[in-house]
Amino acid sequence: MNISVSTSLKSNQTYLAKYLSLEQPKDAVQITYVFQHPGVPDSNGNYQSHWCGKTKVVDFVPRDASELPIWNSGVPDVSTTEIYLKPVRLYNDPFRRGNNKLVLCETYTDEMKPLITNFRYSCNEAMNEAKDEYPWFGIEQEFYLLDGTDGRPLGWPKTGYPKDIHDHQVLYHSAVGANNVYGRDVIEAHFRACLYAGIKISGENAEAMPSQWEYQVGPCEGIRIGDDLMMSRFILYRVAEDLHIGVTFDPKPVPGWLGAGAHTNFSTAAMRAEGGIKEIERALEKLSKTHAKHMTKYDPHGGADNQRRLIGADFAPKLDEFRYGVADRSASARIPKQVAQDGCGYFEDRRPASNCDPYQVTEALVRTVCLNGKEWEGKLYRYV
Repeated sequence: MNISVSTSLKSNQTYLAKYLSLEQPKDAVQITYVFQHPGVPDSNGNYQSHWCGKTKVVDFVPRDASELPIWNSGVPDVSTTEIYLKPVRLYNDPFRRGNNKLVLCETYTDEMKPLITNFRYSCNEAMNEAKDEYPWFGIEQEFYLLDGTDGRPLGWPKTGYPKDIHDHQVLYHSAVGANNVYGRDVIEAHFRACLYAGIKISGENAEAMPSQWEYQVGPCEGIRIGDDLMMSRFILYRVAEDLHIGVTFDPKPVPGWLGAGAHTNFSTAAMRAEGGIKEIERALEKLSKTHAKHMTKYDPHGGADNQRRLIGADFAPKLDEFRYGVADRSASARIPKQVAQDGCGYFEDRRPASNCDPYQVTEALVRTVCLNGKEWEGKLYRYV
């Protein structure tokens, strides 16, 4: 369960502000290197990655990630002694502001080979191969906020559940009111922080459980969707940390209540063109033939997390079957009603879990739909 809960005492904001108001030297710019620590593998060989950030001071204001040096970080619990951090995308820092930056990093071994959890490397290769098809993505990121003291969903009773489980769709989705939604301060802070950072965040809403929320990133072309979504997750953890609230991307934290996904909207130039509905249908037929492979890449535990979520109920499809339909939110893939009426647009892949790696999901879609499965075994599974 991917949970981060702050247990620190409430910060003395007045005390902290005394130091943060000190003038920052112009030749001392703080750059936070943001990366995923690979952690250690579970019994099935799946790594338990977690977010990290460490800060370096440079004497210039970078305009692009490529201007920043490769750095390293100690890794005491994996076979290599250090991991190397390669900057790949630069963002404004919403926490320190000014000239300070956040930089998303790829991770490499000390021999400069992609780390086993560096899924961006292979995804970027696929995006470059398919660039002439202009693949666009939008991801709907669902998650839950947690009580920082006991790990229960934020605002829930200490024992039992909120109002009647059968009414939750009506009561809580896009709801307002102190009895129906919890943690809006986190959501508002996160939304503004992402906009300031330069992330293409495009919306947010309360979801179908109290303390469950969703935000949307995109549309983005190619590798940027994974970069922006990853940085948005890091920023969410940091915002929630400041407010002493926990975050989980677990796709089914409360049995019997709705799960959480990362529904992925996808299109190519041909799908967006007049008559593109035929291209959408062809793409979905391809996906129907690779369903089992995709499910191994749509959550970080090879399908085990989606096994809890994709049960054919609670507006979720079944794990072991693929079907699609127009305006069907219980299908594996949905063609929006407006797309069917317009005859072109995009489709929504509803299978990815909320804790998925977006690089794995978008690479799988591109290799199947755009590259006809080319080098699937050679690329998607090739990690040192």
